[in-house]
Amino acid sequence: MEFHVERDVLLHSLTHIQGVVEKKNTLPILSNVLIQATEEGLLVTATDMDMIISEKINAKVKVNGSTTTGAQALYDIVRKLPSTSQLNFALKDETKLKLISGMSDYELTCLSPNEFPILEDNIEEEPTVIGSKEFLKLLNKTKFAISNDETRHYLNGIYLGCDQNDKSKLIAVATDGHRLCKTLIEVQDIKNFHSIILPKKTIFELLTILGDENKNLKIISTKSKIKFIIDNIILISKVIDGKFPDYEKVIPTDERDEIKADVIKFSNALDRLRALSSDRKGVVKIKFENNNITFNIKDITHGGGIEKIEANYTGKGLEIGFNSNYLIDVAGVLESKEIILKAKDSSSPILIRDSRDKSSTYVVMPMRVV
Repeated sequence: MEFHVERDVLLHSLTHIQGVVEKKNTLPILSNVLIQATEEGLLVTATDMDMIISEKINAKVKVNGSTTTGAQALYDIVRKLPSTSQLNFALKDETKLKLISGMSDYELTCLSPNEFPILEDNIEEEPTVIGSKEFLKLLNKTKFAISNDETRHYLNGIYLGCDQNDKSKLIAVATDGHRLCKTLIEVQDIKNFHSIILPKKTIFELLTILGDENKNLKIISTKSKIKFIIDNIILISKVIDGKFPDYEKVIPTDERDEIKADVIKFSNALDRLRALSSDRKGVVKIKFENNNITFNIKDITHGGGIEKIEANYTGKGLEIGFNSNYLIDVAGVLESKEIILKAKDSSSPILIRDSRDKSSTYVVMPMRVV
């Protein structure tokens, strides 16, 4: 195997696979990247057995062949070589890959490509096509509410499914039991989309590869796997095996008092107060009354503090305790300059809306504050 490739082209591809490669594992081959050289260029592949990513890149191939080498070492070397430089690779034998660039000369240890595990790609249904920016919006709006509790593995991801009443809407939901986010986008033609729970690691890999440009993202989902195709990248991932809770039951539908406030002032007040929280939960007591919101925190270790901001509210006085981190997370994804809070009483969850994004709904559970 022998080929020449531009440093920036290879680095871009290696950056995409870094989130997939297993850093600590019992199988050394999973720390490697598979490189396949053909007349069509290079195919760069990485897997952790639950997810596999492959990307085709341009290269001048002199001799066809394949090998695997340490993904982290190769990435670090390529990253530190000068931009726009030319990289020359040659496989000396089954265990050594030669890399020469300018006056730099490396020999990288290899493992046989026959040991590299490949997830079976039997997902050949017609794909649903979505703008990559729209899908990225779904992930960014919901990812903060993903649970880290391994005992409830079915919450360790984002639920993706079609609206039962309108098959042209793709819904994304995440919850950790303390807060919930539901958002949706209009999709022109959804093709046989199976509702799935997308794992956290797959989500963050997608955030890496989708980028800023709006391109066509093809998605095919089955009961056990989901496949994403964008440009020359194919990502296949197993999905979380479990039943996602009935999120509609959590979203309040009753009549509630509405409070409107400047989202930046609201978030900044909470952010300053949580500096006093010794347990990092930032539990604050929030009082709504007379066109004002008053935030109050008391901490045994660091003391206490009060913040007050103006609000549009003329209802009865309400006092509710919250984890300030949860409210700050929601405020951080709102598109409007105004946060809309819909409250009922001290023991009921609060509903949060975004006037510029009516397709998104946020729910935060209250906390008992002494």
